Amino acid sequence: MVVVDSESATILRVKGLLEFRCQLDSTDEQLVRNAISRTFETLRSQVKSESCVLAVSDSPVIIWPNKDAYATPEEITPSTPCEDMHQWIQADEQETSGKKSSKKKSKKSSLASVINLRLMTEVTKPGPLSAPILTKTVLKSHFVSVTLPLDCVVRTGSSDTIKDACEQLIEALTHQLCEMEKVTLQNMKGMTLLVPEPVHFLLPEPKGLVTVVYPAGVPDSQLVTQRKELHQQFDLPDDRPYFRRANAYHFPNEPYKDGYLRNPHLALTHPTLDNGKVYLVQGIYSYHHYMQNRVDDNGWGCAYRSLQTICSWFQQQGYVERPVPTHKEIQQALVDVGDKQASFVGSRQWIGSIEVQAVLSHLLGLTSKILFVSQGAELASKGRELANHFLTEGTPVMIGGGVLAHTILGVAWSETTGQIRYLILDPHYTGAEDLQVITDKGWCGWKGPDFWDQTAYYNLCLPQRPKVI
Repeated sequence: MVVVDSESATILRVKGLLEFRCQLDSTDEQLVRNAISRTFETLRSQVKSESCVLAVSDSPVIIWPNKDAYATPEEITPSTPCEDMHQWIQADEQETSGKKSSKKKSKKSSLASVINLRLMTEVTKPGPLSAPILTKTVLKSHFVSVTLPLDCVVRTGSSDTIKDACEQLIEALTHQLCEMEKVTLQNMKGMTLLVPEPVHFLLPEPKGLVTVVYPAGVPDSQLVTQRKELHQQFDLPDDRPYFRRANAYHFPNEPYKDGYLRNPHLALTHPTLDNGKVYLVQGIYSYHHYMQNRVDDNGWGCAYRSLQTICSWFQQQGYVERPVPTHKEIQQALVDVGDKQASFVGSRQWIGSIEVQAVLSHLLGLTSKILFVSQGAELASKGRELANHFLTEGTPVMIGGGVLAHTILGVAWSETTGQIRYLILDPHYTGAEDLQVITDKGWCGWKGPDFWDQTAYYNLCLPQRPKVI
């Protein structure tokens, strides 16, 4: 595994496919293992050879890392700072060659903390070509061929050069092949090999980004021993699933395939209170709101959407594997637990915090605390309870009052003055997934105590984390 400081100036990520081809002429287990190890050693030699090439994605830059970091175009030298590679990365498909303008460079550089590279092999070699020689050998053997998906990340500081980065990348690739060899040998089943797959995880600071190799196709439930060892190695508590695949790090330059916005609150500026502190949701959630998934729930589905946001949090933190439930699945769950009649399924009836608690329990096996507030004016006095929740549990909170529901993502609270602001994610939004509109118009934003109806009662559902690895 490779540990990378996530706060670095630039992360270099190299991906590539290497063909693992191994001829097993014996069924003897030790001989088979020796043959597999020799094949991995050949692949490591290939990565260290002069034919190894790194191509910077969306740019004309090509680097030969084992030829003293020789690169093209010729303006790039081994002593060129890594950060300068940003200027060669094209902003869009219309730019087909050459550097970008300084204006575009500035825009790109401010967004691109990750530089993607492709691992390639130079096939042609200089010099005269020799005629091929064919030989034929007849024997019984078992031929294994799998594609290894290499995926390495390294940190580069502001003073690191192209040559420095190449040395780090080759070391990381070689190390990952060693990890893949271990996983392959540990998970052999006769003559069948499981493909090793690298997965990246972002651990709490100062540990940063960590790469772990798992056997593909083996579910997390069968990797408990490995994950426990990783928790011990990185001195992590045993009550949170840091190394489940669902908790894999999502690189900032990769779009989410489902189309939902993640963590829109990160685009906001925190309020400033006298002696105040900010307590926020921990981890990643999806923003669910009215009219998504071709469901017209405008006027009645706000609590359903808040519940979906909560479910997405537990899914994306690796606590549950179940997809975010639909409106009908939520309604059916309430029928199944005896809370509603069968006619409730398919209706347009709203739900509240108690129903949210029941669905989380029935569908996801989660427990939740309910905080009752007799009138909105009392919410201003709940700073300590909410601050403690976000500090210890860190889950989104659903709040319902009357026929309205919202999601609380955090509080800014001053213990000395009692001042409080609430970070609200509003499920009543009906527009497109436009982060700027959502934050500029306050659909995700900080609200004061007057945001609540001062005379209405409110129930808050505070989901609790399961204590699992």
